[in-house]
Amino acid sequence: MISDQQSLNLSPFMAIYDLVVPKDNMLRQINELVDFSFILEELRDKYCLDNGRNAVPPIRLFKYLLLKTIFDLSDVDVVERSKYDMSFKYFLEMAPEDPVIHPSTLTKFRKLRLKDTKLLDMLIQKSVKLALEKDLIASNSIIVDATHTKARFNQKSPIEFLREKSKLLRKAVYQVDERLKEKFPSKSVTEDLADELQYNKELIEVLDQEEAVSSYPKVKEKLNYLKELVEDHVENLPSSDDLDARKGHKSADTSFFGYKTHIAMSEERVITAAVVTTGEKNDGKYLQTLIENTQSTGMNVKCVIGDTAYSEKYNIQYANQNDLELVSKLHPLITQGVRQKENEFEFNKDAGMYVCKAGNMAIRKARTGKKSSNQSYTYYFDVEKCKVCPLRDGCYKEGAKSKTYSVTIKSSEHMEQQVFQESPHFREKAKERYKIEAKNSELKHRHGYDVASSSGLVGMEMQGAM
Repeated sequence: MISDQQSLNLSPFMAIYDLVVPKDNMLRQINELVDFSFILEELRDKYCLDNGRNAVPPIRLFKYLLLKTIFDLSDVDVVERSKYDMSFKYFLEMAPEDPVIHPSTLTKFRKLRLKDTKLLDMLIQKSVKLALEKDLIASNSIIVDATHTKARFNQKSPIEFLREKSKLLRKAVYQVDERLKEKFPSKSVTEDLADELQYNKELIEVLDQEEAVSSYPKVKEKLNYLKELVEDHVENLPSSDDLDARKGHKSADTSFFGYKTHIAMSEERVITAAVVTTGEKNDGKYLQTLIENTQSTGMNVKCVIGDTAYSEKYNIQYANQNDLELVSKLHPLITQGVRQKENEFEFNKDAGMYVCKAGNMAIRKARTGKKSSNQSYTYYFDVEKCKVCPLRDGCYKEGAKSKTYSVTIKSSEHMEQQVFQESPHFREKAKERYKIEAKNSELKHRHGYDVASSSGLVGMEMQGAM
């Protein structure tokens, strides 16, 4: 049960915060700048208002998740640190003497309270509205792009991931007391995940008994992380592989297995919209969604800047119908015509090839048709892969010696766009596109967005939100 009324903290020790948490502390600044009351409003229907014992305030639990993400801590460690770190307690709006929650409360909050909430959209909308109120966004242009994130489990098997983390833990232990090596269980030599989990459980049990060593911070953090990882694997043992992840292509020669996050950003580098999809999805197909989600925040959009993936026929038509400038250079290979099976093939701008639903890329292309009329590019797929493809029904005809896909090159919309892209205004606006490349790099290298922290689209959306 949660209360509609905010409780007033009357602790005589609140003045301590003014002494130990400076004005320029990041967490103090976030607290003073951001009104987190929207969390209570968004999650109100997840709680009972008139029955049951009082729940931990949702705002506090949400702030715990923020701390966990900002400082890269496990559930156990973020709760442990909130016991003695006064900046944490100030951020959590707790009195210095208040007891902290049990770590399992965070797990339940994520799985029960945040389930089925569009957390990513909600946080972005609140951030953009706040930026607009503070006059941090003055432009009416957005820059769009997509960044890829590798799946957590499929680039490394669950066994490899567990072995990597247990190895880091053992190294930390040996730096404190190398004699413990004799007490550790024998390493698993099989490729059975259950055996690896059993080894890690026995390793954890040994260290739990050696409090003199496990109490060292560098050992404790790695031990808690391994415990959390083992618990997650035990709970999701049948589905440790990431079933939602898909194969995507960065170029004709390189690919990845995971997800894409389609991003819209203002010229002031404030993210205004984001959509998480599986890795094989085409960038251009999500332009309309990114524009509409940005407009829903209250931002007035007049110009959209993107790479060649966004110069599809339908995107140009949408921009013209809504009086938008589409600053996206044409690529002759992605000119769209009226075709059947539109959703079964996606164009990969980096590789310059089409990709089928199964994730297989065309192996070559050829220009066909008379020069006097609209010509087409015909893409040829590996027919041997098509023969054994699980999605071949309705796509590949049994006995066929080839599998092709053709795209019309010319269209009136692209001819008009070609005239626009030669203008000085287009060239000037196109110079702003580098900003989103820098933002993608920031997300990956500073915020760990290069690799998924959990499995599934839901987990990926949660990672994007936090």
